[in-house]
Amino acid sequence: MTRMAGKIVLITGAGGGLGRSCATRLAEEGADILALDLPGASTETELAETARLVRKTGRRIVTGTADVRDFDRVAAAVREGVAELGPLDVVVANAGISDNPGSSWEIDDEIWNRSIDVNLTGTWHTVKAGVAELNPAGGSVIIVSSTAAIKAVPGASHYSAAKHAVTGLAKTLANELGPQSIRVNTIHPGAAATPMTLNPVTFARLRPDLEAPTAADAAQVLAAKTLLPVPWVEPIDVSNAVLFLASDESRYVTGLQMVVDAGLTQKVA
Repeated sequence: MTRMAGKIVLITGAGGGLGRSCATRLAEEGADILALDLPGASTETELAETARLVRKTGRRIVTGTADVRDFDRVAAAVREGVAELGPLDVVVANAGISDNPGSSWEIDDEIWNRSIDVNLTGTWHTVKAGVAELNPAGGSVIIVSSTAAIKAVPGASHYSAAKHAVTGLAKTLANELGPQSIRVNTIHPGAAATPMTLNPVTFARLRPDLEAPTAADAAQVLAAKTLLPVPWVEPIDVSNAVLFLASDESRYVTGLQMVVDAGLTQKVA
């Protein structure tokens, strides 16, 4: 499969979840990958697994560590990867966090600021560093946002505010970068089968009526929120959408908010 043949792709948050899925899916289609994630032994172990899966497809991969809140480190890691792989064709700003939930008036400054710093400023840093290393012929910037950028999410105002802002950032970038043949689009997954959704804290939030809720218990609640009869989308569903926006098949698509949510944002009551 060659939809991404010869393309170099930067992906942040590539150690697992949606980032790993994007890395392997794009590699399957011929892309070489620059995979970044947080410093730390556990994350670097996860990055090594992503690298193993990419190399299994026969493609090249360079891994690096950087906290997206630290622009200088992100930019250095991108330059190091480009020196080995070549100029970027695609930037996938995927790194993000879903921090401790709580009512808007109860969230403390540290949690609020961390969400804004990682989800919004970190995205800006990624795009800023990536665009500087894009192929002069142009390319594609894909920002992984959330359905929290489209509809209200009670108990997650810090996350929702950051993701709404990311959409505004992307729209502005699409206008600014269009003359350079750089497309900018956002992906908005609903609940996805990744550790961000499939964890005990989320299960407890969704099922406060149970002492120790399981994934199956949480699935009952989430399935009631979607139009299609599924509780969540799989990582491959998101990475397939990223693949489309990264490939030349979407060469005239820019400024788009692509929703992959099994109908979560469209369901009426």
